[in-house]
Amino acid sequence: MKKLFFLACFSLAISKANAQSFHGAKFDEKGAISTQELVSQIDGKDSLVTKVQGTVESVCKERGCWMKVKLNDGQSMRVTFKDYGFFVPKDITGKNVVFEGIAKVKTTSVKQLKHYAKDAGKSKEEIAKITEPEKALAFVADGVIIK
Repeated sequence: MKKLFFLACFSLAISKANAQSFHGAKFDEKGAISTQELVSQIDGKDSLVTKVQGTVESVCKERGCWMKVKLNDGQSMRVTFKDYGFFVPKDITGKNVVFEGIAKVKTTSVKQLKHYAKDAGKSKEEIAKITEPEKALAFVADGVIIK
């Protein structure tokens, strides 16, 4: 009986360790490209519909309403969620994720950058240093899988 109980607990622990959580629209992660491939594939285009796999660099501390994913060039890409229809947990920094939606090169206004900085918990001094709009790769996700 003890062996059976131990086996059941062990199986549960393994299944939890390998569990994935879905946020937003559910999708199959097969065919997801790396962030490096995304940068290459969007070059010269306005937008690209795709699935991407990456590592979370930071998350909105207020509600989990956006996340930043590391790019291979030391930069990061902000991932927002379609129509604010879902959020992600605020404690997923460092986790691997797969997300599906639309990548775009866009310019973010100073006002929006300051809003994001506030959401990220930056100090008033850090927020005040934001004085220029930012042109960068951005992503609007229909769904996210947290691995």
